[in-house]
Amino acid sequence: MQIIYYLKKYPFSIAIIVIVIYLSFFKPPSVNLPLFEGFDKFVHFCMYGGMSGILWLEFLFNHRKSDLNVKHAITGAVICPIVFSGFIELGQEYFTVYRGGDWLDFLANISGVFAATFIAWYIFKPLILKNKR
Repeated sequence: MQIIYYLKKYPFSIAIIVIVIYLSFFKPPSVNLPLFEGFDKFVHFCMYGGMSGILWLEFLFNHRKSDLNVKHAITGAVICPIVFSGFIELGQEYFTVYRGGDWLDFLANISGVFAATFIAWYIFKPLILKNKR
């Protein structure tokens, strides 16, 4: 069963995805905290950067002893989170009355994914795969 395989190989990634779905659709409480301008975009950057980063880390750890399939990594840790975030933004716009989809949120999501990819590729990948040789 493929579902069991993914649950065993990517438990943290699946947990982060479930948390992001929850955070994207729950009705937030009204709080009047003095937050900085663009705080919402920062949160989107961190949520999707964290999701992509965890996907990268689990992928790199799961494939550190075998050949690294870069196409699978790019698909799973870059393309899927970007497409997922687009669907979440559309869902917020069309399926909730207390949330709205925002193109700048989507741009923040994409920026988070690219930042996580850069960090994973140039920092984590060399550290994780250095013992392979």
